Amino acid sequence: MSRRLTRPLPGPYAPPAPVRELTVTSADGARLHAEVHGLDSAPAVVLAHGWTCSTAFWAPVVRRLAEDHRVIVYDQRGHGRSPAARPGGCGTGALADDLVAVLEATLADGERAVLAGHSMGGMTLMAAADRPAVRAHAAAALLCSTGSSALVARAEVVPLPAGRVRTGLTRMFLGSRAPLGPVTPLAKRVLRYVTMGRGAAPVMIEAGARIVHACPRRVRADWGAVLAELDLDAGVSKMTMPTAVIQGTADRLTPIGHARSIAARLPECVGLTELRGLGHMTPLEDPVAVADRIRVLVTTYVTARPAGPADESNDAKERTA
Repeated sequence: MSRRLTRPLPGPYAPPAPVRELTVTSADGARLHAEVHGLDSAPAVVLAHGWTCSTAFWAPVVRRLAEDHRVIVYDQRGHGRSPAARPGGCGTGALADDLVAVLEATLADGERAVLAGHSMGGMTLMAAADRPAVRAHAAAALLCSTGSSALVARAEVVPLPAGRVRTGLTRMFLGSRAPLGPVTPLAKRVLRYVTMGRGAAPVMIEAGARIVHACPRRVRADWGAVLAELDLDAGVSKMTMPTAVIQGTADRLTPIGHARSIAARLPECVGLTELRGLGHMTPLEDPVAVADRIRVLVTTYVTARPAGPADESNDAKERTA
């Protein structure tokens, strides 16, 4: 399996050096590359990337969180430094198995963390929502630029009215094995149109193009076929942990209606953030907003001091005063 190697970008979009790297073995034997950033004693955050991306996708968010969090990132199977799945090894069950394996390999027994997933990473959280390991470790979750079903019918990548023609062309796009080729100016214009808002800065577009073009075309097609048939609506209702949703209003791959319908169906939605004019790649387009939302979830649901007997006594006094 070949991957194109490119010069690392300078600045906040360059992947930071991890504190340690490890190989995680999933339920079916698949091997996953994982990284840990930050201090071991800090509250934990686990980040799952999306289709055709890698741990590098989270770089600007990791840089903002690693100063006072332990940030765990991993490459979905076939992406980044994780080998491609065996035949038949792509599916929502595999996504769930892989997340469980990462949680069990990187978190201590009883340790609670905030789980955040972008696009297919968000679908990973939905697919794994009822797994015991997820229920044990997830203090809260963030669903970022994602959808739970009808991805092909609702996508707006093809500039045609909704209907059979647009749906068919979108399905072909998801399952295409055509090589993307080198990162050229034309390739960057196409990627910006498909995945980002009009105001995306050149450095964001460059970072996104390098990441997406590094994904092997067979991996892209295999997982694209999974997304084309995706139905995780039931998984949304099983996400019983406090869950926030964040999405760009100009997202063509998973339009904003996905975020609104997910937020309405979540058992405990703790906020929907709509990022005006942003596209699908929100962690690249506005890493500050994404990192800040994660930080609030950590502060509220992981590090907040639970009320003890003295607090309960004081609360009772205040209520009777």
